[in-house]
Amino acid sequence: MQVEQLYTKCLSEAAYFISDAHEAAVIDPLRDVDVYIQMAKEKNVQIKYIFETHFHADFVSGHIELARQTGATIIYGPDTVAHFDFYKAKDGEELALGNVKIKVLHTPGHTLESSCFLLFDEKNEPYCIFTGDTLFVGDVGRPDLFSGDLSKEELAAKMYHSLNTKIKTLADHIIVYPAHGPGSSCGKNLGPDTHSTIGQQKLSNYALQDMGEQDFIEKVTSGLSEAPAYFPINAKINQKGYEQLEIVKTKGLTPLSIDDFKQKVSEGAWILDTRNANEFTAAFIPDSISIGLEGRFAEWAGVLLPFGQKIVLVSEEGKETESITRLARIGIDTVEGYLTGGINTWIKAQEQIDLIIDIDADELAMDIPHDPKLEILDVRKETEYAEAHVQSATNLPLNGFGDILNLAMIEHDRNIYIHCAGGYRSVIAASLLKKQGFHNVRNVLGGFASIKENKSISIVKEVSKLN
Repeated sequence: MQVEQLYTKCLSEAAYFISDAHEAAVIDPLRDVDVYIQMAKEKNVQIKYIFETHFHADFVSGHIELARQTGATIIYGPDTVAHFDFYKAKDGEELALGNVKIKVLHTPGHTLESSCFLLFDEKNEPYCIFTGDTLFVGDVGRPDLFSGDLSKEELAAKMYHSLNTKIKTLADHIIVYPAHGPGSSCGKNLGPDTHSTIGQQKLSNYALQDMGEQDFIEKVTSGLSEAPAYFPINAKINQKGYEQLEIVKTKGLTPLSIDDFKQKVSEGAWILDTRNANEFTAAFIPDSISIGLEGRFAEWAGVLLPFGQKIVLVSEEGKETESITRLARIGIDTVEGYLTGGINTWIKAQEQIDLIIDIDADELAMDIPHDPKLEILDVRKETEYAEAHVQSATNLPLNGFGDILNLAMIEHDRNIYIHCAGGYRSVIAASLLKKQGFHNVRNVLGGFASIKENKSISIVKEVSKLN
């Protein structure tokens, strides 16, 4: 028996490949399923099952695509309603996989259909549990994402019973394999590790401590940040189905000449530039939005790009397929082509370019006392801002840039200095401001990490405590 975790850092997502005696199962696969098919070939196993812990809200799962290509059966737990062929397993049902078996544990709370899958080894001993978004390392799944007609408090009550009757009763040695790790928005504050044990979580996870139901509900539902806007869209896609990835890629990989590119833009397509942030600031096509592949690319694309919006790409040469695939992972299937040769083609043709001025923290320190129109825009999360920030900074988290009303709060005649924690989010924000007609925009290199090292810049620490 082999269990392998396939972790995708930019989505903080973990899929799993289980194999034994020429049979295999995949748990919570991504939409681009080639990796699982290749693993099956290399191991000489047949993918028999595709287990889905729930309808994922933060990415489009590969369940339908993998089933189409392999003939494997899609397995969901009780209370699942879907618009494609799948097997609805009963609570406690066991499914054989080679010489091992997988037991279905219905654990509603994160969603109604949420289920965990307990793997028994060749000796019929429980070995590990795939907990989806029911149990994370140090946290549990938030109960306010895809809940049908139930309130977050009602779902939290269900989670309380799921954890106490299905999870805490398991032996301490059992390995916990969750669907997400640190950085995921599916919980409040996931720990740094991508796996643990039941015993470790009983000791350290706040949600597994002894408490009454009402206390649990209050703890789980308090301090929840606003969920990304694309979450309910992805959950519906996973429930209803989606277009084949190869069709999406074929359309998106259409090479566009400069004239073709301009025509698409004139027809309403948005320009998405997926190059690294430092390359973008030096030269970009006017009105481009920067979301670099080097960061949490898919997540920010889902937050900031309207679903259904037509897109044309500017990317590093050779990165077009990666850009399209990672967009498709969160259900953005509307790429209509890419600029052949990328930004170099545009520059060589002497087409108009734009730029964002990069400055370091020392220059910001020199400008603060002398520029009456200077405005520092901190685009980090509210919790980051509350811990410490520049004294005169305005906090406008990047996830709020999709709302034009938030940008309307910024006066166009201000000299705007933007920073985040390290420099990735600030370039995205600067590109969005540029697209909305703000011209006096500067990006602070190194973000707050560099700013706080400058002794001339006044920092306010721990103004408030946010959960």
